[in-house]
Amino acid sequence: MSYEYISFRREIDPNRCCGGWFWCIKDICGIVCAILTWLLILYADFVVLTVIIIPNPYSLYSIFNGFLFSIFGILAVTSHLKTMLTDPGSVPKGNATKEMIQHMGCREGQVIFKCQKCCSIKPERAHHCSVCQRCIRKMDHHCPWVNNCVGEDNQKFFVLFTFYIACMSVHSLIMSGRQFVSCIDSEWRDCSSYSPPTTVILLVFLVFEALLFAIFTAAMLFSQLQAIWNDETGIEQLKKEEARWVKKSRWKSIQSVFGRFSLAWFSPFIHPPPRKKNDPYMYSV
Repeated sequence: MSYEYISFRREIDPNRCCGGWFWCIKDICGIVCAILTWLLILYADFVVLTVIIIPNPYSLYSIFNGFLFSIFGILAVTSHLKTMLTDPGSVPKGNATKEMIQHMGCREGQVIFKCQKCCSIKPERAHHCSVCQRCIRKMDHHCPWVNNCVGEDNQKFFVLFTFYIACMSVHSLIMSGRQFVSCIDSEWRDCSSYSPPTTVILLVFLVFEALLFAIFTAAMLFSQLQAIWNDETGIEQLKKEEARWVKKSRWKSIQSVFGRFSLAWFSPFIHPPPRKKNDPYMYSV
């Protein structure tokens, strides 16, 4: 097996919106799941503010925890939007044309891997997503909760999303537990702006939501970190594919997703390091 190198220009396609600036999958299930995620975050923010923070607005505890929870919420929502609206690493659709293959200058007898579903020249480690209708480079999985694939170009944002949601969940559990104890000690007098039954219902739903999200996002977070650490995506592990690529060292694999170590690792406002312009995609032929 030999290798040819060629670069492709990304073109506007149906998966892009707003003049091609944003990537957005038009999948009703994914859109509903994404909206549901925002509503659950909004509910947690509503309960924390109205039941836990506002009853004691001037205490150091309320100021610190209100600020910390708001920061986690902003970073989580931003990470979710960046994951959803970032091209995960799509391969140009329909580029497996006779002209393009001739342009590659292949020798007689060489074989080019072509995706029959989207008619594209398939790069090494790319997999076809039936929802996105595209081949995605280093595709880990398609997540309906972010209405997008997790791939080479948006994996950092997905990891940050799971991290900040896990932080919000743990923080909510701690504050809810403390609020329950405080209300019981005061016999439910002046512990909330709502009646005792309403306060109990709001806190119970918050605890249930936080516990569920904490378990789910922690599992996803450790799964993603393991995949990055071992330089092997989730779908490659699932298919038990033999590693035909040269695996990076563990530190290099982490840097390829997050960049050089700095505070930018934890910022969803900073895009991961882009592929060098002179670093073309590799295709097995």
